[in-house]
Amino acid sequence: MTPEELVRDHTIYSCVMGSRAFGLATEDSDIDRRGVYLAPTPLFWRFDKPPAHVDGPAEEQFSWELERFCELALRNNPNVLECLHSPVVEHADATGRELLALRGAFLSRQAHTTFVRYAEGQFRKLEADVRQYGAPRWKHAMHLLRLLTSCRDLLRAGELRVDVGEERERLLAVKRGEVPWQEVESRMARLRDEADRALDSSPLPAAPDRARIEDFLVGARRSAL
Repeated sequence: MTPEELVRDHTIYSCVMGSRAFGLATEDSDIDRRGVYLAPTPLFWRFDKPPAHVDGPAEEQFSWELERFCELALRNNPNVLECLHSPVVEHADATGRELLALRGAFLSRQAHTTFVRYAEGQFRKLEADVRQYGAPRWKHAMHLLRLLTSCRDLLRAGELRVDVGEERERLLAVKRGEVPWQEVESRMARLRDEADRALDSSPLPAAPDRARIEDFLVGARRSAL
C-alpha cells in the first residue's frame, strides 16, 4: 500500500490549519491541510512498517499515522494540539470523532514547557534576522505572538483556542511590519511572563491521560484488522 493510498483511503480526520484556522487569512493565504490516517493493522506485522507520516499527496497537505499523532499530542506538541482543535474540520469518521472527543485528555501543564521551548527557538531565529537584516520576518513574528497568547490562555482557562478572535487586526499589523520590533519584542516578553504566572494556578492536570489515549489506540487498531 502506497503512502498516497493510506491518506486517500484511511484518513480518519482532516482539517485546515495555518492562517485560515487562526482567523488570520488574507487574500493570498494558502490552504494548509492536516490529517490523521489509521493504517490497517496487518501492515504492522511486516518488517517494513507503514510510514509514521505522509507529506502530500496534495500541495500544503501533511498527515500523521494515528499512533504517531497520539505520541506527539501526548507530548503537548503545539502543532499537533492545534490540529486537534482546528475550527475548520473537513472530515471525521467514527474513529476521528472519537479522537476529537479525547482532545481534553491530551492537554496538561506540560504545554507550558513545549510551547515556551518552541517559542524560544523561534525567537532566537527572529533575533538573528534582526542582527543580519535589520528587521525580523514579520509573518513569523506575528505567529510567535499568536502562539504565546495561545499558551497563556490555555494555561489560564484549560482550553486551547486556535482562532485569534479580536486579536486579528493587531496581529496582522505586525505581519505588515507596522509595529516596531522593540514593541513586538516587549509584547513577547510580557506574554512569556504571563504564561509563567498562569502555570501554578492552571486548571490543567500535571500530565495527560495516557492510559485513556492508549485504550483508544488499542480499540482503533482492533477496528482496523
